[in-house]
Amino acid sequence: MASEGGRKQFWKRSGAKVPGSIQHVYGAQHPPFDPLLHGTLIKPGSKPPTTPVKLKKVSTFQEFESNTSDAWDLGDDDDELLAIAAENLNTEVVMETAHKVIQNHSKLQEQHKFQEEHVQEEKQEEFAQLSSVACDNRLVKSVSEGHTSSSLDNASENSSMQRSQSLPQTSTPPLTSGMADFNTSVTPALTEREASRLDKFKQLLAGPNTDLDELRKLSWSGIPKRVRPIAWKLLSGYLPANVDRRESTLQRKRKEYFAFVEQYYDSRNDENHQDTYRQIHIDIPRMSPEVLRLQPKVTEIFERILFIWAIRHPASGYVQGINDLVTPFFVVFVCEYIEEEEVENFDVSSLPEEVLQNIEADSYWCMSKLLDGIQDNYTFAQPGIQKKVKMLEELVSRIDEQVHRHLDQHEVKYLQFAFRWMNNLLMREVPLRCTIRLWDTYQCHLRIAVIREKMFNDHHYL
Repeated sequence: MASEGGRKQFWKRSGAKVPGSIQHVYGAQHPPFDPLLHGTLIKPGSKPPTTPVKLKKVSTFQEFESNTSDAWDLGDDDDELLAIAAENLNTEVVMETAHKVIQNHSKLQEQHKFQEEHVQEEKQEEFAQLSSVACDNRLVKSVSEGHTSSSLDNASENSSMQRSQSLPQTSTPPLTSGMADFNTSVTPALTEREASRLDKFKQLLAGPNTDLDELRKLSWSGIPKRVRPIAWKLLSGYLPANVDRRESTLQRKRKEYFAFVEQYYDSRNDENHQDTYRQIHIDIPRMSPEVLRLQPKVTEIFERILFIWAIRHPASGYVQGINDLVTPFFVVFVCEYIEEEEVENFDVSSLPEEVLQNIEADSYWCMSKLLDGIQDNYTFAQPGIQKKVKMLEELVSRIDEQVHRHLDQHEVKYLQFAFRWMNNLLMREVPLRCTIRLWDTYQCHLRIAVIREKMFNDHHYL
């Protein structure tokens, strides 16, 4: 009974000392107490709270519960206060403030846009001045050269005409328009170093007999885009160094390729060649870049090139990875006829049929010249790749012994990650533009390697 009496007396004690009793504190982190906004929190007729706040005594549990708040329910009270405050906001003041914010933002945007236009105009003026200076320099140079030796000018002009006649694209409209626009739009964009390198290539290629050794030295550091197609054809051995023989060589080799197509391509569905053609058909969608490979015309051209090469090289046949080696040649030779910077987004089917045939035949022969030097990469057991991976391992062990020990410690074999590098000549590892730049250097040593190999074989069998 005593305990029951104690429980009853508990609720008559002072609420100021009961744990859990929470009161609102108004100070630095809270707004001043407003009876209009917080009227629902106090009983009608009661005075605003003053400091110190003293809880009134409670006599029942219900009164104690209504005058105390739990810490977990503070969020509900805050939401209620915000809702009450929103109802009492002045709409006109809010709209005026919002209008000022929008105006300030619009002014800042106009100022930023004006600054960008001013900077763009300054760049255009500077670019125009540089272009005019470059044109004046070329004019002065041409006049001085004309006074010194008019006979040399005539000889170089005749050789340039012979070179242009040796190229198949001179009779096609796309190349003509590209050549006309090049002098007006592309040349001013070149840096001084790029323009100087381009002049060196043009002078070297304009001669009646191109010095291939000098061309290799120049090409080691990269070939300008404008002369890359003719440079690759010369470096690969597809075209002769003599200008007079190039046109006849192009016509003969292109006719020879399409004679192969007419002779062999219809046999792709024969039982003996079904596996080869099926593998080619599977591998072509795996090529890079993605946009170029999805074009039906490109797929058709690549299938013919790879199938004809496989039929004519039964020692190795078609091997996965050879399909990637067609792409750089095809892209470079397409750029010979178009002005687009990114050929991956160009619709190849928009080119004339005669131009597409020239690109296809040139790509086939240049790829064949490339594979002549690395064919042991694709024969049985691929000994060429095995040898190159071993050379890479020895090179890394000498240059970076720490990396070599790390790979050896974790039992990582070089063949596991370097096989595709050698098999695809880094086509899958770097962007296409970087691959083409690398191939500028490849072409410098490819032909030398083929000649040396043939000389070694001839000496070995004597």
